[in-house]
Amino acid sequence: MKRKNINILFLGGAKRVSMARMFKAAAQKLGYNAAIYSYELDKCVPVACEATVVEGSRWSDRDVISRLDETVENYKIDIIVPFVDGAVGVAASYAATFPGKVFVPSGSAEAAELMFDKVRAADALEKASFPIPATYHPGDPCMRLIAKPRHGSASKGIIEISGIERLDDVMLHAGDYLVQERIDNREELTVDCYVSVADGRQLVISPRRRNVTVGGEVSDTETVVFPEAVELTRRVLSHFDLRGAVTVQLIHDLDCPGRLLIMEVNPRLGGGAVCTVAAGADIPSLIISEAMGLELAPAEARPGVRICRYMQEVVFVDGVCQSSKTI
Repeated sequence: MKRKNINILFLGGAKRVSMARMFKAAAQKLGYNAAIYSYELDKCVPVACEATVVEGSRWSDRDVISRLDETVENYKIDIIVPFVDGAVGVAASYAATFPGKVFVPSGSAEAAELMFDKVRAADALEKASFPIPATYHPGDPCMRLIAKPRHGSASKGIIEISGIERLDDVMLHAGDYLVQERIDNREELTVDCYVSVADGRQLVISPRRRNVTVGGEVSDTETVVFPEAVELTRRVLSHFDLRGAVTVQLIHDLDCPGRLLIMEVNPRLGGGAVCTVAAGADIPSLIISEAMGLELAPAEARPGVRICRYMQEVVFVDGVCQSSKTI
């Protein structure tokens, strides 16, 4: 029997080579041939070895929705998967503008806008009585602090505050930062989730330990058993009615046993989610299944599965990817 074709568009999937392969493998298991496309500013990006790269607009451009629609039409796209913060709201807005045209594994643009504004997100979490690191307000006693850019990502622009002079400098631009207590003796956890877009069923909630990060992205991570992290994440997903792929970042304060805090909530697939998929919680299969109207079933990741990343070069000659060539 001839397999059906399915076309998947990554938004900002420049480095997601392994995830592209996982989507192709998931499609094969479900009886489809998957073609991967990735919407980027530059055609010379690593994912070109597994995908057709489409040059497009910046997420902030006024014409981004119309140009994205041209891509959907030209390549007969079935599924759009956002991988970077700015792309999530764009994907959600596209789905709202063209309902039913493609499947987008994410919730509303409003939820994305809330969670990607660190100040507003911290305020919403605090008001809902979720545990977060203590937020600093002018006049509070000075403590170990960290300042995060309000709309930052991948740990860029973070400032560790070690004295009153540095705090004064940051507070001159207080509206641009979320300033919170700094927890130095900590364990960082990521919880990869998939929630049915159609009915809100929580199908994957899988915690993993972040062992090593480089440039804000995990390079060494391992699936773990952590019931408290699962329960806290479950409550966050329900309270904010988050749908699709969601990544919840947690801090386990090792100086205070049992103190588990929400660092941030990202309504998209995380870069380290390949570990969770490799451990058996096949989020790409769930995304494809939901898009194609197939039956969905909860999936659990096996604990103790670890991934360690390494750097590999992709060769381009005159702007064309030479996927068969390695260095």
